[in-house]
This record gives sequence, structure tokens and C-alpha cells, in this order.
Amino acid sequence: MWIPYALIAAFFAGCTSVLAKIGIRNTDSNLATALRTIIVAAFAWLMVFIVGSQNSITEIGVKSLVFLILSGLSTGGSWLCYFRALKIGDVNKVVPIDKSSTVLTVILSFIILGESMNWLKAIAIIMIGAGTYFMIERRSEGADSKKGRKWLVYASLSAVFASLTAIFGKVGIEGVESNLGTAIRTVIVLAMAWLVVIGNGKQREITGIDKRSWWFIGLSGLATGFSWLCFYRALQEGPVSVVVPIDKLSILITISFSYFILGERLSKWSLLGLAFISLGTVGMALI
Repeated sequence: MWIPYALIAAFFAGCTSVLAKIGIRNTDSNLATALRTIIVAAFAWLMVFIVGSQNSITEIGVKSLVFLILSGLSTGGSWLCYFRALKIGDVNKVVPIDKSSTVLTVILSFIILGESMNWLKAIAIIMIGAGTYFMIERRSEGADSKKGRKWLVYASLSAVFASLTAIFGKVGIEGVESNLGTAIRTVIVLAMAWLVVIGNGKQREITGIDKRSWWFIGLSGLATGFSWLCFYRALQEGPVSVVVPIDKLSILITISFSYFILGERLSKWSLLGLAFISLGTVGMALI
């Protein structure tokens, strides 16, 4: 039953990136992240009260709580880096880097969680890595000279934190109702995001956000909320090394939306890279 949850999580995760890209065009990326996290947190806790799992919060063990907090901190770091990368880079370049966290996640799940590894998974990992290389290395010099490579640094950090998020989340959510676990870690992300905003004095820019940006920040928050609830339900029941690759199929939705909505084009090398990433990800999910 966890596979449908993983697929639904992938769909909403794919929508999130494009909605957020539009929402942060005229807004500081950290401020936008903090604002959308309010929506995610509200949605997550609403689901907790709907299913009635709030009564079990006192039953959460110390180990689970610690790892849920670590998962929340990792998510906060990933989000801040990811949306900063989206702010200064193209969606169809940033997203493949972020989704390459699949490789690190699978490796960590093998080392830390003791999940299985075989030569077929190794081939799939190599395909994902090769596809990511094709999508980021074959760029026009004009775009790179203007934007620099900062987006690549932020996107890479986002991928590292995303990998840690899945590993910590898998450990933390064991024995905890998935909606409650998601809500608890969202509070950590919310606190972290606002600390960064206040630390940089960006909270004063809230009044300057235009109506269109508010709409897309809100929609991206709702999409993230749906994605998280489904992802952690799948993570609770399925292996990390399979759930994460399925979730990362969201790259197909994101790239499609970025093409039709944002008008971002893919080169032949980028298309080849996307094919490699997709085949490797599907392979990881089916092996």
C-alpha cells in the first residue's frame, strides 16, 4: 500500500518546485520558504487532529524524537539551499541536482540502515549520477557567466541535506503515527526557517510581497504538505532505498511543468541526462 503514497508524494513534489519558482521571483527565497512552511505546518497538524493521533504524542520515545528533530533540521537546511538555488538558477538545472540525493540516500541506507545492495542497484546509481552530470555540465556559457555557479553549490547542499532527511526520518518515524511524525518535524523546519529570516532582517519585506507571489507561495505550501504526508506514510511502511527513488520521479513532472509553464528548454544533452536519471530511478524502484 505504500507504493501509491510514494507516487502521490512524487506528483505533489513535482508541482511544488514550479509553484515555488514562480512565487519567489519577486520575493526573498528564505522569506518565501518561511511563509510556505507556515502553510505546511498548519496542514500537517490539521491532518494530525483529523486522524486523532495527537493523543499519542506523549508516547514518542526519546530516540524517535531526536531523529525527528534531526530530520526537521536537515529538511530546513535542504529547503533553504534548494529555494535559494531556484531563485538564481533554472528549474530544469536545479532539480536534477537535488534529485541526485537518491544516490547518496541509497548508499546511506545500505551503510546505516542495512538495506540491500546489489549490482543492479549499483548500475542504477551510476545511471542517475551520469544523467545528473549531463544535465549540469552542458550549459551555455552566457547563462553561467551571468548567474555564476552559486546555484550549483546551493543545489548540491540541498541534495546532501535531503539525503540525511530521509535517513533520519526513517529512524525517527518508526513506531510513530506518520502524520504526527510529519507535523513534529515541520515545526522544527518552521522554527529554523524563521530564525534565518529574522537573523537576516528579511521579515520587514513581507508587506512588499505582491498578490501573485502570495498565491503561488501558498499553493507551493499546500503541494508540499500533501507530498510530505504521503512521503512519510510510504517511508514508514516501505524501504528507504525504494521509497526515495519513487519520490524522485517528481523530476519528470517538474521538468514538464518548467517547459510548458516557465518556457525553460532542454538541450539534447539535458534530455539524455533526464533519460538516464529516469531510467536509473525507475530501476531503483523496481529492483
